[in-house]
Amino acid sequence: MTKQVRLGIVGIGNMGNGHLHHIRDGKQSRMAVTAICDSNPEKLTKYPEYKHFADSKALIRSGEIDALLVATPHYDHTTIGIDALEQGLHVMVEKPMSVHKADCERLIAAYEKRPRKEQIFACMFNQRSDPKYIKLRELIRSGELGEVRRVNWIITDWFRPESYYSSGGWRATWKGEGGGVLANQCPHNLDLMQWIFGMPNKVRAHCQFGKWHNIETEDAVTAYLEYPNGATGVFITTTGEAPGTNRLEVATERGRVVLEHGKFTWTRNVVPMSEFSRTTTENFGRPETWNVEIPINGSGGQHVEILQDFINVILDGGELRAPGIEGIHSVELGNAMILSSQLDKSVSIPIDSKVYEAELKRLIANSKFEKKAAVPPVGADDFAKSYGR
Repeated sequence: MTKQVRLGIVGIGNMGNGHLHHIRDGKQSRMAVTAICDSNPEKLTKYPEYKHFADSKALIRSGEIDALLVATPHYDHTTIGIDALEQGLHVMVEKPMSVHKADCERLIAAYEKRPRKEQIFACMFNQRSDPKYIKLRELIRSGELGEVRRVNWIITDWFRPESYYSSGGWRATWKGEGGGVLANQCPHNLDLMQWIFGMPNKVRAHCQFGKWHNIETEDAVTAYLEYPNGATGVFITTTGEAPGTNRLEVATERGRVVLEHGKFTWTRNVVPMSEFSRTTTENFGRPETWNVEIPINGSGGQHVEILQDFINVILDGGELRAPGIEGIHSVELGNAMILSSQLDKSVSIPIDSKVYEAELKRLIANSKFEKKAAVPPVGADDFAKSYGR
């Protein structure tokens, strides 16, 4: 068995450059970048040591690589990912897996047609490496916290100035990016929401489109979630607030957990709240609590760790931290929020992927936004021509 994976990177923009520099700086092992691809030749000339390609199809069929990292604009994840899988390569796509659920289904279908043990398909959910989220998931899954009653996540520290959106014609357009804060910044948080708490069965969201920036997509979102066990959630996000907040609060039978400012605190009910409610004779009684601070060191290996995990599973087997097929869940959650806002009503999950795809096509067709995106519209039929991220 080979001891090193030959890796190709398509899309040498912000994320592609970041991955490339981590590898060049020796932060990762058992992999070697052998080829890079971008439609803009100026992005490639900075790296003369690698073989250059202007077209993803040529790179995929070159024989130069064993695995492909897709770091292109969002719609291209589907088309390039499908092509690479069909040609037998291992594939990792940057977040989001795709723009909308129907394209996720197409990408997963291409993977599921392949020999499952011979190809590895992953998605770059780097925050699954963060110790605080890993610990919270473990405490919930083990039953230590008891049943979840309520989840509130205020994640408004994704501030972006106007210059960010004007830096690329594809950004924050329905045609170029397929969404705003939910499609670009919050796939990480949406993935963590479903990874830790599972998928809700109903969503009611209020999205504000171009509220704080000269864009046509959502830059402020407030969503209400309902879960199968009766729990509720509120998810609030924006790119228009500074300094912003990142506070995740979870109410469970065993008390309240708060993740904020790098701390993981648990106000622990000595007796679970439902048990106390049934058994106490005190009209205004409440459970005794202990204040517990759970030690958390750092934020994990992030992109470096998830990419290394991908390489290790290719070489050694085992389970991925961030399997590609799980990428559909965060996309569906974001799609449901936009669809709910557009329809001005609650929507049930799972959503009909064809309904959302049709709504996205309508938004593209009716766009009056001045920015012109140089990438193809919805669907997985045309290959990407613009790889800058």
